[in-house]
Amino acid sequence: MLTRFFPLLCGIVLGLASAAVAAFSSPANAAGAGADSPRIPAERLQRLDGFLEHATDAQGYQGAVSLVWKDGVIVQSQAYGYRDLARSSPMRKDSIFRIYSMTKTVTTVAALMLMEEGKLGLDDPVEKYLPEFSGMRIFTGGSADLLQLRPANRKITLRQLLTHTAGFATAGNEEATKLLERADLHGSADLAEFSERLSKVPLAVEPGTRFRYDGTQMEVVARIVEVVSGQRFDDFVQQRILAPLRMEDTGFSIPPAKRDRIVDITTMGADGKLRLDQGPSALHPGEMLNPYPSGAGGLYSTAPDFMRLCRMLLDGGTLEGATLLDRKTVEQMMINQLTFLDRPVTQFSDAEGFGLGGSVLLDPAGKGRLGSAGQFGWSGAASTYFSIDPKERMISILLLQHLPNGAANDLPRIGTPFYNLVHQALTP
Repeated sequence: MLTRFFPLLCGIVLGLASAAVAAFSSPANAAGAGADSPRIPAERLQRLDGFLEHATDAQGYQGAVSLVWKDGVIVQSQAYGYRDLARSSPMRKDSIFRIYSMTKTVTTVAALMLMEEGKLGLDDPVEKYLPEFSGMRIFTGGSADLLQLRPANRKITLRQLLTHTAGFATAGNEEATKLLERADLHGSADLAEFSERLSKVPLAVEPGTRFRYDGTQMEVVARIVEVVSGQRFDDFVQQRILAPLRMEDTGFSIPPAKRDRIVDITTMGADGKLRLDQGPSALHPGEMLNPYPSGAGGLYSTAPDFMRLCRMLLDGGTLEGATLLDRKTVEQMMINQLTFLDRPVTQFSDAEGFGLGGSVLLDPAGKGRLGSAGQFGWSGAASTYFSIDPKERMISILLLQHLPNGAANDLPRIGTPFYNLVHQALTP
């Protein structure tokens, strides 16, 4: 399906050579630009606009919202296509999306706020707050029905949870993974039960020796936030993060009065046509995505709301008088924490590391990404993306609502082309 976009991308690349020295135009001529933008390269932004229009045509995604911030102002803000599978309700700039794993960045901010208050430490053992994780054992052989175990030599730490190096059997062919699946973690009634169930499952490897991305570890972080703060995780997030940042359309559930703005979530059918996903969130949009407030992937949000979180991080922990984190803490979020592992440190790309709450771009050329090394960001399972480029003072957000299935007829991933077009437009 990537061939659908090949002619357009070729045209973009060829056109950029002639436009490289073009003068920036007035804001009025820029596609989807903010009215206060002082310098906007209209021709290049129109290429970005055209790419997203093409990506959301009748053969593409049902719709998208893009939002780009550069040097203190919005330079591109646009809605494309539709928010429903029937393509009858046009997408809005404030449409509400399930952002899934982009929630992990919010959960990380919550934990780091408590760290700054002296209520926890990144290298504290998890068992200090959750005693059920004391005496963890490691699966060494046998099968899921006939276990061979040994005591772990290391204790799981909060930092390891945040960097996905805690050692849980969250992927791969390990027999221990079968035990994790049998625990039915997502059937837990609350985060306390989730944590209790997980603590009974043997680890696959020693903590701190392998990166293995999964939401399991962030649910434990959310539970630690509850224990340390004395609040339900969703209450803490609402009172300490969403309210101060005025993220008014973000939450673990959406009030009925706003649910008409929630975007349908699609998958690709065997016939090559989009269909509505049959998961609980698709059938009951606006309700909680899990029985518990998931720190790994439970939030709904909008592009304008998530931009406020990104602006807070880009500006060193403060937004419009609301300070959530110290500048040095934010710097720690955005640097590669996995220097103790040999590259490739993640299962995604040799060009990436991982910070606290998101990936860190180590090698732009190796990743096929324009822009600076040190870009920080993450994505969500249903095709939502964000990136913060501290060097260029730029934030890029693209929200779609499609669950990729990996089939040959599925829609192409467009996060990297989107980021590249943004950089081509705004960093000549």
